Amino acid sequence: MIFGARMRTAMVSRDDAMEGHERPLYQVPATHTVLGTPLQGPWPEGTRTVYLAMGCFWGAERIFWRLPGVVTTAAGYMGGYSPNPTYDEVCTGRTGHTEAVIVAYDPKQISLERILAEFWENHDPTQGNRQGNDVGTQYRSAIYWSDAADEALVRASREAFNTVVREHGFGEITTELAPAVDAGTFYYAEGYHQQYLDRNPGGYCNHGPNGMSCPIGILRQDQLPAQTDIAPPSVS
Repeated sequence: MIFGARMRTAMVSRDDAMEGHERPLYQVPATHTVLGTPLQGPWPEGTRTVYLAMGCFWGAERIFWRLPGVVTTAAGYMGGYSPNPTYDEVCTGRTGHTEAVIVAYDPKQISLERILAEFWENHDPTQGNRQGNDVGTQYRSAIYWSDAADEALVRASREAFNTVVREHGFGEITTELAPAVDAGTFYYAEGYHQQYLDRNPGGYCNHGPNGMSCPIGILRQDQLPAQTDIAPPSVS
């Protein structure tokens, strides 16, 4: 990860963001090195997706590929303005993106609630534009949901965990919440970032249990909106 002179702690505006690129400047691997599944699909019918940002995507991705029922994961950039950014550009803070992970999962094997619990319990969602020693807007915490029916659960999970955070004497959660269609395209990161900690087991990781538990049963099923067939946003 990159520290020092290039860190940026104030979100860049759309007008001041980098111009970006018309097309990707690199190739993305086709297959997940651990799960053996396609990084960019196609995935089995019924697969759902959610996009999660919790600091450096190396450690974040590993948390989710280990969960039974997850179809695939990948590191990428989301929530910014500049099309087809590179890692070095994202690290300047001038593209507006956060380091994110796409989690594609089988809802018959794992619930979104379980995935969200792993998200909340394995990073500090109160730090704003940083995560531990990683400082900059690209390390901000975020959840981008693909299906409108997931919004109620996402927001309820945030409020439930915020209560836990307060009880432990920490500040308010700063996690950015938005529909994936509003957060923009998920740009897959360069190949060397994909499943980085599988290929480099001793590599840098600042994720792990934060000592707090996200309440289970955040909403009863009959309190959630009916499921919809809204398609996930385009990926590149």
